[in-house]
Parts: sequence; C-alpha cells; structure tokens
Amino acid sequence: MTRETSLDQRFAEAMGQLLGPHFPTDIGLAVSGGGDSMAMLYLAHNWTRVWGVRLWVCTVDHGLRPEAAGEAAMVARECAALGWPHATLKWTWDGQGNVMDRARQARLELIDRWCGEVRHVLMAHTEDDVAETFVMRLARGSGADGLAAMDATRRFSGIFPCPSLTSAEVSGVLPPSNPPGEGRALGPEGFTVVRPLLEVRRADLRHYLRVLQGPWVDDPTNDDPAYERSRVRLAGEALASLGLDAGTLAGAARRMARVSEALAVRALQVWREHGREEMATGDLRIARDGFAEVERETQMRVLSAALMHVSEAEYPPREAPLESLLDMLLAGGPGTLHGCEAVVEKEHIRIFREYAEVAECRAGVEEGALWDGRWMIRWQEAYDGCEVRALGHEGWVQAGEKPEGTPPYKAARSLPAVWDGMRLIACDGIGFGPQGAFSLAPGGRYWTMVDRLAQKLKANRR
Repeated sequence: MTRETSLDQRFAEAMGQLLGPHFPTDIGLAVSGGGDSMAMLYLAHNWTRVWGVRLWVCTVDHGLRPEAAGEAAMVARECAALGWPHATLKWTWDGQGNVMDRARQARLELIDRWCGEVRHVLMAHTEDDVAETFVMRLARGSGADGLAAMDATRRFSGIFPCPSLTSAEVSGVLPPSNPPGEGRALGPEGFTVVRPLLEVRRADLRHYLRVLQGPWVDDPTNDDPAYERSRVRLAGEALASLGLDAGTLAGAARRMARVSEALAVRALQVWREHGREEMATGDLRIARDGFAEVERETQMRVLSAALMHVSEAEYPPREAPLESLLDMLLAGGPGTLHGCEAVVEKEHIRIFREYAEVAECRAGVEEGALWDGRWMIRWQEAYDGCEVRALGHEGWVQAGEKPEGTPPYKAARSLPAVWDGMRLIACDGIGFGPQGAFSLAPGGRYWTMVDRLAQKLKANRR
C-alpha cells in the first residue's frame, strides 16, 4: 500500500488481508478517544457500508486520569451518532505491580469479558507505535523477538474462569450472549486482536480526522517525560535527522519479525526433538546432551519459552539473567528464574514451578476452579470441606513410599494437593490418594509447549 492511496482504501485492503475474504458478521473496536482510535472508528464505519459488518465499540477507563470518564462519554456520543453500540469498561488499580503493565493486561481481560460472541477486536496501533517500541526495546538490549514488529493479529486465549462484568465495571451496550450478571460458563474462548493500521502513520490519521471534522482527545501522558514512550516520541525529530524516521525504524522491526519467525521454526524443531512435557506434573524436561549441542540462540529461546510456560508468565525473562541460568544449567548446576526452578538430572534438564511462588496459594475444592492459574480442580464428594494448596515438605513426608516415576522432591513440593486441615488427602502428581483431582487447565494462554512455540508462527502466517 502506498501513501498515495486513500486512507479508506488502505484500511479496506488491510482488513481484507487480515480477515477476508469471508468477514465475521460482528467485529469489536477498542476506542480510547485518542486520535488513532477515533480515526479507526470512522474508517471502520465507512468500511461497513460496503461489507455490512456490525460494529461493537468499547472504551476502557483505567481510572488513572480524571479526564478519562469524559473521554469515554465523548466516544459514546460519537458511536451513537454513527449508529453503533458502545460500552465503557472500568478498571481500578489495586496498587500492586507496575501500573502500566497491569493496566495493559487489565484492558485485555476486560475486553475478553465484554466481547461475548465477538471474536475479533480492532486496535489502532500505528507505524509510529511499531517504531517507538523498536527504539524502546533496542535501548533495553532486546534480541530478535523484542525488536520484531508487533503481529497484525494476536490471539488472546481468554481468562478462565471468565467472570461476568459487574454493574460497577460496565455501562452501555454489550455484545450478544454476555449480559451483565451471566459469566461465560464454558470458558476460554478469548478473542483475536486485529491491528489494521500498522503501516499507517499517526499524522495521516490526524489529517483524516481533520478532514472529517471528527473529535479526538490528546492524552497528556503522551507528552510526559516521566514515561519511556513519551521520551521516545519527543526524541523523534532528532532521530529523523539521523535518518531514523518512523518508517525506517518500523521497516527494521518488520525485518526482525521475519528473523524472529525463522528462529521460532528452529526452536519448535528442537523442542520436538529434545523436549518433553509431563502432563501429570506440569514439569518440562529437555534432553541434556542433545540440548547442549544446539546453537545458543535456540537454547535461549527454548529455555525462555519453558520458563514462561511453567510460570504462566505473559512476558519472557530478561536476557541477562536468562543467559546466566543457561550457563549454569549447561555446567550442571541448578538455578531459579521467572517463578521457576531448573535442575540438571542424569539425562535431562527439569524445569518446574518454584515452591516459594506457590507456598501461600490456596483454593477451595470447587469444580472448574483454578490453582496457580493453570491447574483445574476436579470436584469429588470426598473432598467436601477440603482445600487445595501445595504439597510442600509435610505432604511429601505424609505420602510415604512413592511409586516409580514420581518427580524428585524439589519438583514435587510445588504440585497441587488436596488437604483436610493438616492431613494430606490426594496429590495426583505423586500418585497419592484418589486420582483425577487436577488437570492442566485449557484456560491457560497456551495449553502445551508446542502450542506456545507454534503460536507466533500461526499469527504470522494468517
């Protein structure tokens, strides 16, 4: 697509490439009220005149700025004028963790709970966003994955269980099958994030809005040097004077995405040759000698994916500690990182959940409930009045003699177990008591390691 082509035509071509030729009947839009997303709203509105798709619009109010409620109301008014339903989704930060990371994740989870039967949600990330992210990650010393341009489609696998939105969390109109007060009982359908504007400049979208005389708001944090992305934006003019304008940087990011995909193919091949997933315990094992012969970049990728998989983490570990752990394992020593422990056995490297991360994790014995975000609890009548917590040292001792194939003590401690007070009732992972109390939950972002390693390939080949 060239910039001489009209913006409406460029949008239509992008939508055709990402979702065509058989478009869904309903598509969601996440519209903040900023210039990028408001332009996307009008582009999508004009596009539907040709294709007859119904739009459902939501605005997430993170509660971090007093102006946000008014901005959501502005989006609602514009949607009403265009004839599309709108809902405002509200989030309150609990003060835990990095606020920007938490807000980003909360936005996806709220949209997942909102979207009902809608399986595709458009987001207005632009070429400028790709360029800014490239610079930010370059400054952090990221490798190929970090420098790769964001995918034009990205699957959000959904949260499970998926609680319904409360009246305090939503106002406005929701898509079908998801009325307030009725959660999505069947669980983790999720949705696909679609980014049709990744090759469109922010300035082009602002021009489009001015021509249409459409309203938008500028978030003051975009110019606040306290935020890293704002500092990168403010440095844009200086970078452009060096030949590093947004188009050049975004082009580099897209080339890195191709490199990243090629490396992902190799990592999947290595895992299939040398990796094994223990579904009864959630542990991962990698053949020690075969893995030692693999090139270092692939070793890093496989190890990173394994740590993310076992801990259910959304983001990979930092490069420096990951490399240190890899060196330790290749030398025969143990290590901890990203909520996981890794030890070297006679023939394998074993990666399992770090006990300290689950020592205080508790859950009632309720059908379909989750423990540690990835173990689904299967209710049995004998478990009434019991709770689920980690096996720990006491449970290991109470279990007595273990059957052949039981994971080692350090790995077994972090397994889910059913307890009646201080008495161990059952632990599937070590074959103690009634079996079938737990299973790895299908609600996780990736059900198996193969799923995790193949996910990026599926997105890029859509």
